[in-house]
Amino acid sequence: MATTVTVNGSSATIDLPDDTPLLWALRDGLGLTGTKYGCGVAACGACTVHVDGVAVRSCQTALGDVAGAEVLTIEGLGTPSALHAVQAAWIEAQVAQCGYCQSGQIMQAAALLAENPTPSVAEIDEAMSGNLCRCGTYPRIRAAVQDAAKRLQEV
Repeated sequence: MATTVTVNGSSATIDLPDDTPLLWALRDGLGLTGTKYGCGVAACGACTVHVDGVAVRSCQTALGDVAGAEVLTIEGLGTPSALHAVQAAWIEAQVAQCGYCQSGQIMQAAALLAENPTPSVAEIDEAMSGNLCRCGTYPRIRAAVQDAAKRLQEV
């Protein structure tokens, strides 16, 4: 059965079963490989995308549950010539080491700042707590979120 969803601003019809995890629909059905598989049980955050503006774990979200919704992946957040403030802050703070978790981290941070443009350190830590970084770059992640918040205030 085909499911129609808006992904990164474009309508897409994905011909996969409704119970297919959104992660695999994005990666295998649409070729959008920026969203990563980490654990498969929504515990690590590597697969974080936005559905109608809310950060969700795509490994545990069924394709059928997002029919008609707007999905935003890391590929749609910004472009190399027009980075999102979070992406620019990530680069400036040199957050990534191995980089595997970073698309999920960035998507979680962008959702936080869309909801709360001036989060406290405690609010950043709470919002980002479901996103694991095996390299332990948490201080840089926090600093990048704070920097991105400032960048978004300047726009």
